[in-house]
Amino acid sequence: MSLHEYDVHSIKVLEDMEAVRRRPGMYIGSTGPDGLLHLIYEVVDNAVDEHLAGYCDEIWVIVNEDKSITVRDNGRGIPVGIHPEAGINTVELVMTTLHAGGKFERGGYKVSGGLHGVGVSVVNALSEWLEVEVRWKDGKVYRQRFSRGRKVTELEVVGETEETGTTVSFLPDREIFGELRYNFTKLAQRLRELAYLNPGLTIHLDNRITGLRRTFHYKGGIVSFVKELATGKDPLHKDPIYLSDSRPDRAVEIAMLFTNAIDEEVFTFANCINTREGGTHLTGFRAALTRVINDYAREKRMLGKNDENLPGEAIREGLVAIISVKLTSPEFEGQTKMKLGNPWVRAYVEEVVREQFYQYLVKNPGVARAIIEKSIAAHRARQAAAKARQLVRRKGALVSLSLPGKLADCTSEDPTVAELFIVEGDSAGGSAKQARDRTFQAILPLRGKVLNVEKAGLSKLLDNQELRAIITALGTGIREEFDITKLRYHKIILLTDADIDGAHIRTLLLTFFFRNLRPLIEHGHVYIAQPPLYSVQVGKERIYLYSDEELERFRQSANGRYTVRRFKGLGEMNPRELWETTMNPETRVLKKVTIRDALEADEIFSTLMGPDVSLRRAFIQENAHRVAVLDI
Repeated sequence: MSLHEYDVHSIKVLEDMEAVRRRPGMYIGSTGPDGLLHLIYEVVDNAVDEHLAGYCDEIWVIVNEDKSITVRDNGRGIPVGIHPEAGINTVELVMTTLHAGGKFERGGYKVSGGLHGVGVSVVNALSEWLEVEVRWKDGKVYRQRFSRGRKVTELEVVGETEETGTTVSFLPDREIFGELRYNFTKLAQRLRELAYLNPGLTIHLDNRITGLRRTFHYKGGIVSFVKELATGKDPLHKDPIYLSDSRPDRAVEIAMLFTNAIDEEVFTFANCINTREGGTHLTGFRAALTRVINDYAREKRMLGKNDENLPGEAIREGLVAIISVKLTSPEFEGQTKMKLGNPWVRAYVEEVVREQFYQYLVKNPGVARAIIEKSIAAHRARQAAAKARQLVRRKGALVSLSLPGKLADCTSEDPTVAELFIVEGDSAGGSAKQARDRTFQAILPLRGKVLNVEKAGLSKLLDNQELRAIITALGTGIREEFDITKLRYHKIILLTDADIDGAHIRTLLLTFFFRNLRPLIEHGHVYIAQPPLYSVQVGKERIYLYSDEELERFRQSANGRYTVRRFKGLGEMNPRELWETTMNPETRVLKKVTIRDALEADEIFSTLMGPDVSLRRAFIQENAHRVAVLDI
């Protein structure tokens, strides 16, 4: 288009539903697996809002055999009358218009998660078809059908009932999402969270594709939630500490349990939405917790006049906590609601924690002493570890001036192009060193299975040769001393055998990164290489296949003679094969490691790598139907 062709006729105004279909990522985050789940969450959140308003105590979520989704509640039902301003029935208005809902005025909902009012209309816009069935208080059942955001039928009466509620069924649009694959584990996790956060609510999940059914109902609320999250950890006190406050326009619930574990596990919610990036409620909680512990410790002379205050990190070491706030006008950052932004929430949570937690410590001096003694010990251990790391650095073991002897470094000094392959075994490491492009690819071979850091402390981690070599090669330091600006390679690629042992080693490495170098995952620096499982020779042509399924498809379509060779490990591949299949940026397949949900990831690592065998067995049994490895 030339400059002269650009005029008022060039500006296109999109209708609501068309705008959503053109830019779905603006409304649901992505069109991948997370986006699919976001559609379900939007509809479920509306049903939960009915519970928060006091009108719903049961929700059903069904994954149908045709991959459509049905969400049913026993709330009040969407109003069915003609809207006075829009001139159309309210069901159609809600389903086809952005920012049309009962969450903007306080008359319909005092507290809600679906504040933006775009939720269910976006689901409608991104669905091949959507059907709404309303059981209204007049004793009639109403139904209306839509397709890709536009109505297909008028609202009609299809029956009679004594019940009330809403049923929304929809099939996500495959033109937008491609193949429909639902992460059943993550969906179950979200529904379980909602049941914990709403102890009067029962949620049923029925996956008719796999035949799995779950019911979530927890009378103990977030206290039960914290107990489950702390399973396998050594608690400092028997029962979780519970703090709460309720006012006309706001409420807060906090449950926390101090343990002898190392990692802090604090998860936050606002109007039942998992605020994965925290926000003002988390800031207020942390500030008050630190102040109360230090004030009480000085009052009881557990800290002397000349002692420095205990830092928040030491106090929260081993803490498992849930913070749930409910407010009339939440301010989330973005439609996906990752972070709470209301400034006044910090002061509110801080006030509640200061008053109630201090009173708890006064009434439970034994628990108070245990928490403070653990905090003092944690602070001293952190100081000792820092000194030890400094000593090790002075000796040259953790800095780039003395890189691991087995590291074959690249010649490039530009971290943005440099790649580090962490390779399973010396044999595979040798092949990788010969196969690589030494200008930008570095190789660090590991010997055997690395330490399981889920069961080991910091001192054991630093004593482990293999993990210390990784820390040294990366150059960032770990935990509190982590500095991403010192990262020597912007691509860290885990290269292990395509078998069970290789998967175990990869899981051990991912556990190490998640617990000690999590920002590397969060910033997209960690990848998993995909070496082939088979080499097929067809005449002079060689084909590489990466799974048993690929081999079966090849056999069904193959014509003529061919030979199949199975790679038992990376060490069996010669340098040329390793370069062609796994290391050449032009032909290789890499999977980026991401953290979709910190709460889910934390629980999975604790379950799979922690000491509780029964939890691990239950997880494996529940997920045995899943062929693919769960992405972290």
